Amino acid sequence: MSVSTIPAPKLGERLCENGFEHPKILPAIDDAHGGVIVDLNEPMDPQHFATLLRSSLLHWNLKGKHGVWIKLPINLVNLVETAVKEGFWYHHAEPSYLMLVYWIPQTGCTIPINASHRVAVAAIVLNQNKEVLVVQEKRGRFYGIGYWKLPTGVVDAGEEIFAAAIREVKEETGVDTEFVEILAFREVQNSFFGKSDLSFLCMLRPLSVEIKKQELEIEAAQWMPFEEFAVQPLTQKHEPFKYVVELCLANVEEKFYTGFSPRPVSSYFEDQLNYLYMNSNELDKSS
Repeated sequence: MSVSTIPAPKLGERLCENGFEHPKILPAIDDAHGGVIVDLNEPMDPQHFATLLRSSLLHWNLKGKHGVWIKLPINLVNLVETAVKEGFWYHHAEPSYLMLVYWIPQTGCTIPINASHRVAVAAIVLNQNKEVLVVQEKRGRFYGIGYWKLPTGVVDAGEEIFAAAIREVKEETGVDTEFVEILAFREVQNSFFGKSDLSFLCMLRPLSVEIKKQELEIEAAQWMPFEEFAVQPLTQKHEPFKYVVELCLANVEEKFYTGFSPRPVSSYFEDQLNYLYMNSNELDKSS
């Protein structure tokens, strides 16, 4: 009597006529941290998706995978409930897709959380007459209180800090500028939907004078003598604003305070240049 040498099927496999074959699974690519990424694009019946998802999780478990990422475009929103019922949870959402995640091992999850900070800029633009470029906004916490503030805004995804400062000044006032340096930065916790804010105070040099204010967000814009800007009541009451004035004076008039300017640097891991913000003047002196 002969004894079959065919091994017993493993969890997640099924027997076929000539041996074993893996069930159909969702298309995925390996990530750099022992997990997989599923990027779905074609419409799918939720029940069929549930079958594939269960088979896939069994398969990835056998392969020793850890985190599973499923990127669902907005046209496949009908699959979200199915994934959540299988144990997936929301990681983040963008206008065109939703990202869901799942942790396979019976260990602590090491999937990184969604972006925790929003990055903003505030721009000091001083001309040769010691006038600072200021605006009044049509909405927000400064609306209707008569306060003249610096142009501010949020850094876009993929945008450098210095480029965001130049862009925001141009959008709000129409003034062209050249980036000089970062004077300081500030972190505020639980600022925007539970996220933290990193705000960079930037010094810029004006390349044009004429103001063409943005109609959508800006009520008024002008060149104001720096002394008038500095003595506004809110500037005196709000400590961060007082430091803005002091840092600007220390940098421009007293010339003992130097900020950080962007220096392009190459990377071993990437082809494109990125920027290192540093006190390059002091570094160049010492080299």
